[in-house]
Amino acid sequence: MTTKRIIIDTDPGVDDALTFLLALASPEIQLEALTTVCGNIGIDKTTRNALAVLELAGASRIPVARGCALPLVSPLGTSGEAVHGTSGLGKADLPEPKSQIVDQHAIDFLIEHILAEPQEITLFMIGPMTNLALAIRKEPRIVPALKELVIMGGAIKQGGNVTPLAEFNIYADPHAAHIVFHAGIPITLIPLDATYKCLLTTADVEHLNRIDSPIARFVRDATAVYMDFYKKYENFDGCALHDPLTLATLIAPELLTFEEHHVDVDISGGVSHGNTFADLMKVSKKPVNMRVAMDVRGRDFVELFIDRMESLSRRI
Repeated sequence: MTTKRIIIDTDPGVDDALTFLLALASPEIQLEALTTVCGNIGIDKTTRNALAVLELAGASRIPVARGCALPLVSPLGTSGEAVHGTSGLGKADLPEPKSQIVDQHAIDFLIEHILAEPQEITLFMIGPMTNLALAIRKEPRIVPALKELVIMGGAIKQGGNVTPLAEFNIYADPHAAHIVFHAGIPITLIPLDATYKCLLTTADVEHLNRIDSPIARFVRDATAVYMDFYKKYENFDGCALHDPLTLATLIAPELLTFEEHHVDVDISGGVSHGNTFADLMKVSKKPVNMRVAMDVRGRDFVELFIDRMESLSRRI
């Protein structure tokens, strides 16, 4: 099996952490590194969480580079503690990591590794895109050197989850998203339109925890606050696998239904600030700049996720 080499740029966050575990459980993927950014929680905690989750999974060999603590222009948003818990990982209590971050800022780390092996690295963006936007500005040569970008972000026909029109990752740094969307890199966008169809239930977590494993317990404890939030505010018993769904582009692309559109982001500062909008009717005549996952066989993806977590649980 040919593995795909990826770097994940991330703000862990519960569903971010589940994405790392899914990558490590998937033989189709070679996880090369994590780069951290402020988003769901502050940069100190997102970086600590990245190190801790890798250690939990026996993958502390994977480098972690600390990135940006602030958005490009917008003020720092409110903490995601209500969704992800005070630590950013729900009720999971992981020990302080023994491993250390690399001695390089995430921006420079991305530039160095992408330029070293052109067209080899696919970058998965599952948080605000501040690091990549600044990397593009600092060294534009990374644009043709990147193989592809896969982004969890935006809402096309679906409403927003942080304002009525805006999805969190884009809203947290819309100016960075604007730079990335218009850079000319091949982009696959995984918006809320697809991710809200991938609902991990409490029954799924109970099923996984028939295996006595630190991984199974982590999934249970990490998702506890997340699920409480969804039950209180969105009235369902479970949580959406927003970030993990990005990996379906590599491990199960047949589950996703894509459309090609010109997609932009509103940076006007008005009520639609951070809104991602697609030219669905092609009225602007602007060229397509990404493919967008507009549908997914959601239950099939959740079952795949559980199967991979069971396999990882038996190994750890």
